[in-house]
Amino acid sequence: MPMPSPQANDPHVPDHPFPIVGIGASAGGLEALELFLGNVPEKSGMAFVIVQHLDPTHKGIMVELLQRSTPLPVVQIRDRMRVQPDHVYVIPPNRDLSILHGVLHLLDPSAPRGLRLPIDFFFRSLADELQDRCIGVILSGMGSDGTLGLRAMKEKAGGVFVQDPASAKFDGMPSSAIEAGLADIVAPVAELPGRIIAYLKHAPFISRTDRPLEEKAQSALEKVFILLRTQTGHDFSLYKKSTVYRRIERRMGLHQIDRITTYVRFLRENPHETELLFKELLIGVTSFFRDPAAWEQLIRKFLPELLAARPGGGLIRAWVPGCSTGEEAYSLAIAFRESIKQVEAAWSFSLQVFATDLDKDAIDKARTAAYPANIAADLSPERLRRFFLKEERGYRVGKEIRETVVFAPQNVIMDPPFTKLDILICRNLLIYLAPELQKKLLPLFHYSLNPGGVLFLGSAETIGTFIDLFTPLDNKARIYRKIDSTIGAGPVEFPSSFFSAVPNAPEPLATQKPIPNLQVLADRMLLSKYTPAAALTSDKGDILYISGRTGKYLEPAAGKANWNIFAMAREGLRYELTAAFQKVLRLRDTVTLTGVQVENNGGVQMVDVTLQPITEPGALQGMVMVVFTDVPVPIVKAVPGKRPRTSVRSARLVELERELEQTRHDLQTTREEMQTSQEELKSSYEELQSTNEELQSTNEELTTSKEEMQSMNEELQTVNNEMQAKVDELSRAANDMKNLFDSTEIATLFLDDALNVRRFSRRTSQIIKLIPGDAGRPITDIASDMVYSGLTEDAQEVLQTLVPIEKTLAASNGRWFLVRIMPYRTLENRIDGVVITFTDITVSKKLEAELRKTQAALEKQIGEQNAELKRVGGRFHEDRNRGRTSKAAGIDGSGENGPSCHEKEK
Repeated sequence: MPMPSPQANDPHVPDHPFPIVGIGASAGGLEALELFLGNVPEKSGMAFVIVQHLDPTHKGIMVELLQRSTPLPVVQIRDRMRVQPDHVYVIPPNRDLSILHGVLHLLDPSAPRGLRLPIDFFFRSLADELQDRCIGVILSGMGSDGTLGLRAMKEKAGGVFVQDPASAKFDGMPSSAIEAGLADIVAPVAELPGRIIAYLKHAPFISRTDRPLEEKAQSALEKVFILLRTQTGHDFSLYKKSTVYRRIERRMGLHQIDRITTYVRFLRENPHETELLFKELLIGVTSFFRDPAAWEQLIRKFLPELLAARPGGGLIRAWVPGCSTGEEAYSLAIAFRESIKQVEAAWSFSLQVFATDLDKDAIDKARTAAYPANIAADLSPERLRRFFLKEERGYRVGKEIRETVVFAPQNVIMDPPFTKLDILICRNLLIYLAPELQKKLLPLFHYSLNPGGVLFLGSAETIGTFIDLFTPLDNKARIYRKIDSTIGAGPVEFPSSFFSAVPNAPEPLATQKPIPNLQVLADRMLLSKYTPAAALTSDKGDILYISGRTGKYLEPAAGKANWNIFAMAREGLRYELTAAFQKVLRLRDTVTLTGVQVENNGGVQMVDVTLQPITEPGALQGMVMVVFTDVPVPIVKAVPGKRPRTSVRSARLVELERELEQTRHDLQTTREEMQTSQEELKSSYEELQSTNEELQSTNEELTTSKEEMQSMNEELQTVNNEMQAKVDELSRAANDMKNLFDSTEIATLFLDDALNVRRFSRRTSQIIKLIPGDAGRPITDIASDMVYSGLTEDAQEVLQTLVPIEKTLAASNGRWFLVRIMPYRTLENRIDGVVITFTDITVSKKLEAELRKTQAALEKQIGEQNAELKRVGGRFHEDRNRGRTSKAAGIDGSGENGPSCHEKEK
């Protein structure tokens, strides 16, 4: 038996002694809920809280409908109601729901109708309340409500169970949860209660503290690390043991495995489970502007300070390690756009965000920049309007923001870091890592930041003992600034030198570097001394790699930093290089420029330029290698009588320079004309942009209306399901009434308050000439076998007096009926017509006639007998009287005198 729950006002509430299952459903959810609850045992020890999209203006009958499917008590939630095991709780309409210390709290919805996400709201609250004891269930419904709440549950190592979309009436919500990779179990709804019970039975909840593991468990855990590293290439031995062990125990519970040694064997036999465990360990909850107060501090204060410290503008570099599906990286880009308005020369700043994560699937999702509609709960309407595009299934980050963020898979523990950063955001990553690894990463972050760079950590993370590396800007928001120290904090251990944290792991064997042979030494010398300068570029001319000294041919352009080879080419090389580059891309073949004169520090350098397209390896296809080779000016001895060739060449150069100057002038004229055209195009573009914004605004309004209509449609679906259940119940009641009337053989006629035919039983049509089409006709228009001219008047009298009337009447066919007229009362005790019943009493009437006939015969016979008795009695009376008279006179019966008394005495 579970322990009783503490009172709602007890501030010291212990852990919940029983599981609480949150169930989210929407359109089509009534049928799924009935099936789910119908398969829950009466004494499961669990409490079920149902959150469904309900019409806020409709009084629901969900409680009554669900109560028919389960012996468990089903109640509608009231504010501050304490949760009890083996109970079902249903959210009321037009309310949001949260839970704190085992008590349910009802809140007024903050979002307008159509944007409410009550399932997400409650699931997040349940995850915070129960941690790894939380269980979420998603059933039939449209949209994606519940997905973000399930992600919060997964972060806390809770269980997620989803109805198989194939069995759902509407598969939107189940499919959204599955596509997000959050579902632990996907099954038909009838199987989910049994799967939950099995999961709870085999999933012991471990302590949330970092307790030491037993030796056998520690050994098995290290074997799990080895299997993960072998299959995925990633080492989790530096993660917190309690966190990893909790995730492993959760997977064991899903497979109903009790011992970790058995799970190790299961991993070896099922490589797919290793991949699932890898994904389990990578799951982290993220959202746009998580911890809004901290982000607000960054936007309003510290980012403007960072920008103001660079009055000349330039590129702001940022790194977001452990970015998951990209919400925080895009949040930083949005924050930058909002903060830049607070500084002067905002136009001169640009942002480059590097976002990395270990999970390649998460990176792929982040690159799409597509998110479900329920992110509206984390973003203001203004941010949604400015930085997102509304799509059919949710939102997509706008192009302006997407272009500032570069996503890449990276293991922050093993791969080199990004450097020269102005801001580094690492939120809720360090809390999963062992302390020894945290002590290596924080100095690395210090090394990666520029002087005065900003470090932004999660709400549960701090810089620890590294107060000599960072100074707090806002301790509560976990925002720090890099300290520039001439002393330093010791050598930085780069990821390549990080070691495994598995205890007693053997040290790697020291290996001697191979001594290079003569050929290798010669190759190195040739490469370092005699290799021509070269640059590897993209197909757009952006420089990706430089070899050798290219300063004689390339120089940084004035203004904003630009690493494009055409912008950096020195005078005399730019136009020839541009034409040759286009030719290489068009012909896909090597192009060589010879004798190009490049101005260099007041002089001229002759150079040959070779442009070669890269075809192998595949990763470099589309790139172009540009090789620069100096050409020495030939020395020619002067010949008497002849003009030196150098003079002729110089004259030719002057002529060519004049032609080049004219060409440049013509080009400048063309550029000015093109610029004018561009201005006109820009004006047209602005007009189109304005029209596009108007259309976008109209589209947003239509989208909002569509969302509201979708929400109302879901609510109507729920109401429709309830009404359908009510119709089915009424249909059963009508069938019961029909069978009752047919079995009693009592003719019944229902008239409304205007005495029109409303309904009649089958037997009635044998007395009154009724057919189904007579419904609604006045009773006075219907022919009848009854000799009852006063039927209408009697019915009117019953409507007025509410006193029933009974009469015995004969029909034209000789049959007799007992007619009873009674008022028709509704459940609300309202009079809505009359009910007339016709009971066939013909047999009774015949018996009554025979009884009367028999009675008459008996009475006649009795009369005759009475008359005879009277005669006999009269005669007897006369004889008696005569006898008495004779005795009195002394005369006997013969007429003679008899003896006297004295004689007789003698």
